[in-house]
Parts: sequence; structure tokens; C-alpha cells
Amino acid sequence: MNGIDLIIFDCDGVLVDSEIIASEVEAALLTEAGYPISVEEMAERFAGMTWQNTLLQIEKEASVPLSAQLISKVDAILDERLARDLNIIDGVKPMLAQLKLPHCICSNSTSARLAMMLGKVGIKDHFGRHIYSARDLGADRVKPKPDIFLHGAKQMGVAPSRVLVIEDSVHGIHGARAAGMRVVGFTGGSHTHPSHADQLTEAGAETVISRMSALPGVIAALSEWSESMTA
Repeated sequence: MNGIDLIIFDCDGVLVDSEIIASEVEAALLTEAGYPISVEEMAERFAGMTWQNTLLQIEKEASVPLSAQLISKVDAILDERLARDLNIIDGVKPMLAQLKLPHCICSNSTSARLAMMLGKVGIKDHFGRHIYSARDLGADRVKPKPDIFLHGAKQMGVAPSRVLVIEDSVHGIHGARAAGMRVVGFTGGSHTHPSHADQLTEAGAETVISRMSALPGVIAALSEWSESMTA
């Protein structure tokens, strides 16, 4: 068991409470397009996936042809909603102030959307240039593929086995585990649901927290456990 030298944060649903907004917008558009789905089901099934991959999955499962215009339509509506309604996840700023280890963001959101969201909630400058978008690597390299996590670790100069990822989605956890990283699941976003913690644990999270105030203690505990295992 390796110690921890780097913390990688997902952004949506971990640092900013954006997943519930995305689920509301996407559920409304899908229902209008002939695929009725609730906000709750949208969050439970597709949180952490890109909109394009969500549409591909739905088309495959339901044989419902979905218009390519939905891709651009959701971006315009979602950006407007995020700019107006987005809030930071409770406890993020105090947690970041306590964090001693190097840390960065690895997200499926575009760089432009990350800059807007993080700027709106006042933590963009905290991360500086250490904000990485899977879209910048290529449309086919988003989570649940491990590419963005491996990219973030490489940029930070840390071996994957010494990285701890904070993720709120099954898809993100699968990507982090495929990258050879340890994961803490997070269920403190407004999109959480009754089986959320169980799903994250089953996907590979070592533990799950529902409050950001718990994270520094969890990092310390996991680090000490790692050291005791190798002593």
C-alpha cells in the first residue's frame, strides 16, 4: 500500500454543485425529445458522463434516435443555468485552506466551463494552472477512461499509485481505479440519491464521505494506514 502525495479532485458534484443543474436541464431535453426520464434517474444513471456519451448510451438502450442538435442545445441552456444558479459545495473553501498536499482538478467538463464555474464560486485562482480537462486530450479520452487522471498525475510529477482521487460518480471512480489510483467517494452534492454511497463503494471507493469537512481527516487516516502497512 502506497502513501499519498497528490489529491485529484473531480469538479462537478465535488467542488461545485453543478450535477443537479445538469440533470435538470438534460432530463427536460430528453423528455421533450421523446425519452421520458426524471431528474433523479438522470443523476443516478448518468452523473459523471459527458452529454454526448449519455446520448449514445440512451440511443443504444432504447433505440430512440436523438437529434444531433441536442448536443449544442444542452450546452447553451446549461451554461446559462450554471452562470446564474451555480453554488460551491458546502465546506470546500475551508477544506482547501487546510489541505497540505499538492492538489489539482481532473474533469470531463471543458476548460471554458471549468474556468467559468470555478471563477463564479471563487476558487479558480486557488488551483491556478492545475485544472485539467479531459476534452483537451480528445473527445474519446473522457472518463470513465483513465487518461485525464494519468495526465493530471504526470503534470504534477506524481506516480499514479501515490494519488488519491475524490469522485462523486461511478464513471469517475472506474476511470481513477483504471489509472491505478486510490479513491474516496463523495455524496455531498444535491444530486445524491439513497444508493449513491453503495454504488461508489461497489465501483472501488475505499471510503465515502458526505461532507467536505471530513476530507482532511480521511486523507490523514488513509496516509497513516498506508504507512503502517509498509512499515
